[in-house]
Amino acid sequence: MAVSDRATAAQEHDGGLPTPASDGGTDGGRDTQGVYAISVAAELVGTGQQNIRQYERKGLLTPERTDGGTRRYSENDLTTLRRIGVLLDEGLNLAGVKRVLELEEENRGLSEDNRGLSEHNEELRADNRGLRKDLKRAQGGRPTEHQ
Repeated sequence: MAVSDRATAAQEHDGGLPTPASDGGTDGGRDTQGVYAISVAAELVGTGQQNIRQYERKGLLTPERTDGGTRRYSENDLTTLRRIGVLLDEGLNLAGVKRVLELEEENRGLSEDNRGLSEHNEELRADNRGLRKDLKRAQGGRPTEHQ
């Protein structure tokens, strides 16, 4: 795997950044739609077809399949394959790679949850400020105990 591919894969899967499909954007399904045959996917990521088949057997990725059973890989699958290559280059075995991918996915989910909670918290703080102002006006401008 080329150095630039490794850097890109590491940035895409550092555990905090969303994958293209999970960023909430409307990509028209391009990132998640399986369009590449296994031979093309293997060439694009710089690995062998047998490696990709083994990754699938180990549960590291699940490509789409045509009605005839032919594997079709999406942009997200290619990103995952690149990440697998980086982790293997760093010395992990396939079990370790699987665990890292699971933890990174879990971390992305937790980060999304945290963003949602932070936004909700800010809304509650704004509501609270408004209620305090209303209370102050209702009391005729007298300060409240909690200000």
